[in-house]
Amino acid sequence: MLDEFKEFIAKGNVMDLAVGVIIGGAFGGIVKSLTDDIIMPIVGAIFGGFDFSDYFLPLASGIDAPTLEAAREQGAVLAYGSFFTQIINFLILAWIIFMMVKAVNNLRRKEEPAPAAPPAPPADVQLLTEIRDLLKK
Repeated sequence: MLDEFKEFIAKGNVMDLAVGVIIGGAFGGIVKSLTDDIIMPIVGAIFGGFDFSDYFLPLASGIDAPTLEAAREQGAVLAYGSFFTQIINFLILAWIIFMMVKAVNNLRRKEEPAPAAPPAPPADVQLLTEIRDLLKK
């Protein structure tokens, strides 16, 4: 069983997946910072200077806090501004991954050599093919 496990771990796909998950986690942090620190303030400035992260609907009575964090301490809230920020995070991440895959696909297309022409058939096969074609006529 240990040998099977070693064989499973040594497969290229498992290692590629592990690297992808680690890189994806790190990349997720970069995209979160890009969204929270750069894009959302610009979007907020365009739409009147508000911050999406503090938009919420109270689900319990007695919630009168101005910020989402304070409102969560008072009771249940529906944090739709935070959800909107996560949607923007996802769209940015999906766009970046799409562009990366597109670039890699373009590189692969350029690197692949044109398929070689099939070798000419042997003389006897070529002769038999010509005879067959003449008989068809």
